[in-house]
Amino acid sequence: MPITKTDYIWMDGELVKWDDANVHVLTHTLHYGCGVFEGVRAYATAKGAGVFRLSDHIDRLFSSAKIFLIEIPFSRAQLVEAVKQTVLANRMTECYIRPIVYLGYGEMGLLTLNCDVKVAIAVWPWGAYLGDEGIEKGVRMKISSWQRHDPNAMPPAAKGIGMYINSSMAKAEALKAGYDEAVLLSPQGYVSECTGENIFVLRKDRLVTPPVSAGALEGITQDSVITIARDLGIEVEHANILRSDLYTADEAFLTGTAAEVVPIRSVDDRLVGEGTPGPVTRKIQETYKEAIRGGVERYARWVEHAG
Repeated sequence: MPITKTDYIWMDGELVKWDDANVHVLTHTLHYGCGVFEGVRAYATAKGAGVFRLSDHIDRLFSSAKIFLIEIPFSRAQLVEAVKQTVLANRMTECYIRPIVYLGYGEMGLLTLNCDVKVAIAVWPWGAYLGDEGIEKGVRMKISSWQRHDPNAMPPAAKGIGMYINSSMAKAEALKAGYDEAVLLSPQGYVSECTGENIFVLRKDRLVTPPVSAGALEGITQDSVITIARDLGIEVEHANILRSDLYTADEAFLTGTAAEVVPIRSVDDRLVGEGTPGPVTRKIQETYKEAIRGGVERYARWVEHAG
């Protein structure tokens, strides 16, 4: 999906014009992929632009950096304010937000400990990642031939830049085969996650989502949906899922900041339930849609206003 240019990008403490937000071709992360990032969204609310679970995203950014031994040269509070500043400077009411921590120019080789650490934050308008039709009617999924990382080879608990080659390969494979999205399995054969989303399965009135031990990233949208589901009286647990559990589910959906809450219509050409979004999926989807725009009082704490 093409990026729509905005006015400014925050780079290392200052706002820089979009066209001037450049890095050197010998920037370390470009060569070795070591860095971390987040995907955040702001939504129009009655009080202006509201960034959904901003502090939680910044906390996860710091956790990812810690795993990779990257020392971010700003505090959590500074980056929270930097995100708000960037949203306001670009006069955005709704947008996607990309904070990224990368290793800069000046060092080469595999050792990262002596590299300068750089931070940038960009914002731009971006619609539903899997499309409005996907949100409304559901998406067609394929089990990927590519496995999710073994946790002792690449740490799936970190949202690392280079690690997403794994997701890119799975995504391309699925799209070229005529599907909308891919499901990756862990090295042990359990359902892990999609290329950029967590996954939920409903069977017999119980929602199940894969645990971190299956290679799934701890999703912030996933956590929001777990809270919403439990508040709706739905039993939810983290547990291992087999690919056959996807085939026989009553309902299934995926969650992610970019994707939001998207029903799964089929997996490997097997309809999930009746092949249409089920009532539990719809209720969670509707509640989430209200919550991200500050429309649900009990979840008001999740929305941090830019102004």
